[in-house]
Amino acid sequence: MSKPAIERSFKPSRAIALAAIALATAACQNTTPNNTGAVNPTPIANNTGAVTQTTSATTPAASSAKDGLKIGSLLPATGDLSAIGQPMIAAVPLLVQTVNKCGGVNGKPVTLVSEDDQTDPKAGGAGMTKLAEVDRVAGVVGSFASSVSSAAVDIAARNKVMLISPGSTSPVFTGRAKKGDFQSYWARTAPPDTYQAQALAKLASEKGFKRVSTVVINNDYGVGFEKEFVQAFKKLGGTVVNENKPTRYDPKATTFDTEASAAFAGKPDAVAAVLYAETGSLLLKSAAEQGLSQGVTVMLTDGVYSPDFPGQVGKTSDGKFILSGAIGTVPGANGKALADLTQLWKQKQGKEVSAYVPHSWDAAALLALAAEAAKSNTGEGIKSKIRDVANAPGEEVSDVCKALELVRQGKDINYQGASGNVDIDESGDVVGSYDVWAVKDDGKLAVTGKVSPK
Repeated sequence: MSKPAIERSFKPSRAIALAAIALATAACQNTTPNNTGAVNPTPIANNTGAVTQTTSATTPAASSAKDGLKIGSLLPATGDLSAIGQPMIAAVPLLVQTVNKCGGVNGKPVTLVSEDDQTDPKAGGAGMTKLAEVDRVAGVVGSFASSVSSAAVDIAARNKVMLISPGSTSPVFTGRAKKGDFQSYWARTAPPDTYQAQALAKLASEKGFKRVSTVVINNDYGVGFEKEFVQAFKKLGGTVVNENKPTRYDPKATTFDTEASAAFAGKPDAVAAVLYAETGSLLLKSAAEQGLSQGVTVMLTDGVYSPDFPGQVGKTSDGKFILSGAIGTVPGANGKALADLTQLWKQKQGKEVSAYVPHSWDAAALLALAAEAAKSNTGEGIKSKIRDVANAPGEEVSDVCKALELVRQGKDINYQGASGNVDIDESGDVVGSYDVWAVKDDGKLAVTGKVSPK
């Protein structure tokens, strides 16, 4: 039986079935069936037209130390962040397949259940509830949007499920973690926006900008980033033009003329725009149509770092991309495992590794390694060992299979991920590096350098 292909496109009705790919892989290797003891094949056509058999991902089951490790993913296949979220989703079953090829976790294959959070806190909360209380997963990779993770993390902690986000960067989580709200059932492989906001402010200063305005999506991500950016830019001697009356837009809005006018008022040197792609593209298009953005540099962040975004914003009447010349920051990936992941990703996906794919891979890897170290496939077990496998002391190792083997031998490890060294602190945070990117005249994105938070 051939190995199932990882889907390259995602539809809401197929999100759960897609994530069961890892179960199909296990079936090909004569491993255990689904939780009821029977395999319920559901045909799904992949992009090549072939049919893949998957098992049902919705059967209630109790998860315990004697069962195989079951994990979930809670990421945006649809909604405002879907363009970035879809590759992230594909990274998780790829990691599960890799782990299962080298013996699984605690002697059994890992199984995966996926939920589309729709870039919506309500849908994300429902998805987390299902994963925790119906599917009884031990850990979850998710979510991407900070507002969705905010809705999910309390559900995870209440049900003793380890939640590792590959992309929720709001500083709010750091504060809540320090207060003990999450009982240590929270971590992330992407650094908090405390650092990215400082990096963007430093980039603005290096570009010689003195007067900058802000416009942000009105949620945990946007507002948290805005506050950190304002503080950092002022410390560098800059002025935030609309500090006393910040421009924040409703995530559910469909028109943005008023917000665009407010953000670009007074011809600042630059506008720091903390956006999501679908809504942000409409706002920036409105600014261009009103003639507000001419001569003003747009500074962007990770929420819109997608090759599709310049096209979403559109072109001017003379055929030029509106976003030509825009610059931005995004958490970079510079880990020791990146080269191997890039090779595997190109082989399976036929394209370059995109933003947050390394962070998603690492989040899933940490769940598997911590469960193996704990000799327990439970959330409590994963929580008890997550920092042990991620941090020093221990043998530095970037290959997941080698790392699992060392743990089975009783050795301490210090996992070196694809995104970075993934050293997780007591608040569940990591410190990362940031790439500087720009929109070229042809609408393509290019990484042009790096910038440090400090």
